Amino acid sequence: MKAAVYEAFQAPLSIQNVADPSPALDGVVIRVEATGICRSDWHGWMGHDSDIHLPHVPGHELAGLIEAIGSEVKRWQVGDRVTVPFAVGCGYCPECLAGNQHICDNYFQPGFTAWGSFAEYVAIPHADVNLVELPEELDFVTAASLGCRFITSFRAVVVQGRTQPGNWVVVHGCGGVGLSAVMIARAIGARVIGIDIKPAALTLAKSVGATHVLNSRAVPNVVEAIQELTGGGAHVSIDALGSRETCRNSVLCLRKRGRHVQVGLMVADYKDALIPMNLVIAKELELLGSHGMQAHQFPGMLDMILSGRLQPKRLIGGTVSLEESLIALTSMTDFALTGVTVIDQF
Repeated sequence: MKAAVYEAFQAPLSIQNVADPSPALDGVVIRVEATGICRSDWHGWMGHDSDIHLPHVPGHELAGLIEAIGSEVKRWQVGDRVTVPFAVGCGYCPECLAGNQHICDNYFQPGFTAWGSFAEYVAIPHADVNLVELPEELDFVTAASLGCRFITSFRAVVVQGRTQPGNWVVVHGCGGVGLSAVMIARAIGARVIGIDIKPAALTLAKSVGATHVLNSRAVPNVVEAIQELTGGGAHVSIDALGSRETCRNSVLCLRKRGRHVQVGLMVADYKDALIPMNLVIAKELELLGSHGMQAHQFPGMLDMILSGRLQPKRLIGGTVSLEESLIALTSMTDFALTGVTVIDQF
């Protein structure tokens, strides 16, 4: 099969012909029809993830058709239209048995613990636990855009953030994750403030539901600006970028008993953020993480998409070929892309 491969961290990728994958006894091989290019893939390429062993094929936001099935798979057939959460559960550890497959003790992540979906085919284990059937009305490109950023934001806003109609929600960073969070929070009925340094990102955030947008480089004090707009601070604040600055601002901008949700990855030299714990105590703040979403929680989100309440297709900035992905991934170093970019030509 054809795949995008890197043989050293931070080195150029190349298109190579590699061996086709085979399904595990409880797994499947998916013919990839579309796969997103995510900042998590960029972190992996940079060498920020210890799970990756070289040479490596990135990619974890995928949708496609089942090409082959292991002998122990019961729920799926060749030709089924499917997607999969980026965090795949084993099905039998304590977390999986409790319904928390997204934080499985024996987790599998395509594009990290094994070769991923920047390829014509990808192998996914534990299929009966993790695959999600795609409705015919949902095209593969849109479905692929859900697999990491949108589902993580959905869980962050709805489950972890416990967002309610009328709440003030602040989203720090309006890339794919942040724009998803803006759209989802607005669909729930929240008032949303989107924050970024790129005018194009802020324009897009406004178009998908942000009540207000702020350029953090154009205001004297981001936290004070949020406090003024919200009349005392956010009920829910989401760091969708992952940096010391955005994490700290997210905590500082909360009102009493507010909830900070960390979605943006905190890795490399900024994995340890300076948190104002004095305010966490004084204001009884909650600090929460959000890491993907279980397959069994997809139906509620898919219902909102099919009804038109959520329109993730609007977040897609463009599609590229597998060859063009070589540059699209590495260009994330400069935050060059706006919205979600999806590979749909292999």
